[in-house]
Amino acid sequence: MSDEPLHAHLQGPRRHLLQAAAVLAMMAAVPGIARADLVGMLPQIKPSIVAVGTYQRTRSPAFQFRGTGFVIGDGRLIATNAHVLPDSVASENMESLVIVVPGEGQQSVVRPVSRAAAERSRDLAVLRLEGGGPLPALSLASRERVQEGQEIAFTGFPIGAVLGMTPVTHRGIVSAITPIGIPQANSRDLNPALIRRLANDVFRVYQLDATAYPGNSGSPVFDPKTGEVIGVINMVFVKSTKESALTDPSGISYAIPIEYLHTLLGEVR
Repeated sequence: MSDEPLHAHLQGPRRHLLQAAAVLAMMAAVPGIARADLVGMLPQIKPSIVAVGTYQRTRSPAFQFRGTGFVIGDGRLIATNAHVLPDSVASENMESLVIVVPGEGQQSVVRPVSRAAAERSRDLAVLRLEGGGPLPALSLASRERVQEGQEIAFTGFPIGAVLGMTPVTHRGIVSAITPIGIPQANSRDLNPALIRRLANDVFRVYQLDATAYPGNSGSPVFDPKTGEVIGVINMVFVKSTKESALTDPSGISYAIPIEYLHTLLGEVR
């Protein structure tokens, strides 16, 4: 056999091997790129993350943590879950609704807020800062839904003040876009909240391949490449309808799509 036919015979396999090696190299590089994007993005995200709760000077501790919030709009609006907010505050006992802005190398700052808008059916709320200057705000993505498999991250206060007032970040993917209420095989598995969802206003939420904790309620879910917020973590409202048939929590995390926050912001004056 001459050199020329042998060279021609090996050219095809060699080309395929090189192409396969290039594909594998790109696949291996993707997680590294995602991590690099997130590392570069966090300094822009963390200053906008706040703790939501109530404050009473004579109480110990004076600040009672209820959930996570994040700054949006002109820097004077805070987005969170509606269930994070108390039904009322004891004004006669000098209790007030506040946010805590974590300090970087300094003491955290308590800022008073008021309710600007809330929608219990979507479990979203917007607070307004009372006095003082604006805070760094996060950008909201458009109303278009994200894609399944998309890389995400979220930052908040898992397990509340137990771990300290330091924003913590988790990363994962959107594993599914799924209805909040799912039909049950047995009527005994239905509850009033789930019946309302199935009968009236079913909407879709993001199911995340990432672990969130109760203190993460109200945390922004964002694109690690752009920093745009695409959803709001929800730990109580979604599980009460979607996973009501489960005896033990599944560990799956959910987020309310940002389009519903856009709609709620239309009601803020």
